[in-house]
Amino acid sequence: MKNASKLSSGVLKQVASIALALIIFFGQGLTVEARSTASYLDLATGISNILSPVAPLGLDAKATEVIVAESAESSSAASSSEDTSEKEESTLVMANVSTAMNVREEPKEDSIKVGVLYKDCGGKILDRKDGWTKIQSGDLIGWAKDEYLLFDEDAEALAQDVGKQIVTSNNSALNVRAEASSDAEVLGVLTENAFVDLIEDNGDGWVTVDYNDETGYVQADYVTTSFKIDQGETIAAIKIREAAEKKASLTKNRGAVAADADEVKLLAALIQCEAGNQPYEGKVAVGAVVLNRVKSGAYPNSIYGVIYASGQFTPALNGTVARVYNSGKISDSNIQAAQAAINGETTVGSALHFRRANGRDGIIIGAHVFW
Repeated sequence: MKNASKLSSGVLKQVASIALALIIFFGQGLTVEARSTASYLDLATGISNILSPVAPLGLDAKATEVIVAESAESSSAASSSEDTSEKEESTLVMANVSTAMNVREEPKEDSIKVGVLYKDCGGKILDRKDGWTKIQSGDLIGWAKDEYLLFDEDAEALAQDVGKQIVTSNNSALNVRAEASSDAEVLGVLTENAFVDLIEDNGDGWVTVDYNDETGYVQADYVTTSFKIDQGETIAAIKIREAAEKKASLTKNRGAVAADADEVKLLAALIQCEAGNQPYEGKVAVGAVVLNRVKSGAYPNSIYGVIYASGQFTPALNGTVARVYNSGKISDSNIQAAQAAINGETTVGSALHFRRANGRDGIIIGAHVFW
């Protein structure tokens, strides 16, 4: 029994030794394998990620590609959204009226009127508030109601329809020629900042333009082309324009009347009696009243007949005109004014009457009012 026990004990020791050796062997092998794997991953991380990307958060590669694709689409959509946003934020505005619309100091109906935006006029948006838009159109800045305006694509379409390309001279004296050649006839000259309508950019160093309804050519190096739309008017500008137009209408030549030397002298005598101490403009006005009557059909059709018509010109009726006429002492300025009136010049338009200024409405020149 003792021998059997010793044998068993020896066998167990041998088995234990063998088991320990195996554990040590395999443990060393595992350690080497772990180190080898770690070392390879350290060196090959970049390549492995490129060749076989690791899907984040447990997603496979295909799913990752879908996310990347969606991301690209999102980026494209964002870009498209930005483009749309830019279009929506267009600053162009155009008037949408048949004649004109008021522009006011503040965004409300009872605010002071600062100007007018006419049909087919446009401008730039400065602000928007409660159905009103603050615009700048040339020198005009103020608020206009949205219901009378066009925005975005509608504004752009109208601007393209009514606007025009212009050519502006950058030279103090730019020749407009009859042909696209420096040797061609000169039709006229454009001063610096003067502009004309563009017909065509020929692409050969010359630009075709509309010059006083003639086809002209200017050198492209000396001009700037741009797109132009009509602009609004401030109240101040309107007043200046209307005053100029009124003056132009009052001084527009009304056509000459045939008259001999005696009639010129007679009219000059009347002018000397009625306005001898007045400015030259007033002298022409008196002569114009006489000629307007000659042309009107409601008075005699001759200078003599008008001057001596019953109850009209006191100096003629009391003999003063005749005395001045016979004296020959008529000033040159009165003779000049008489001839100007006979030639059709006027400073009072079609006025048929005048008297000393006494508060009556009319055109005031010196001491007289004309109407």
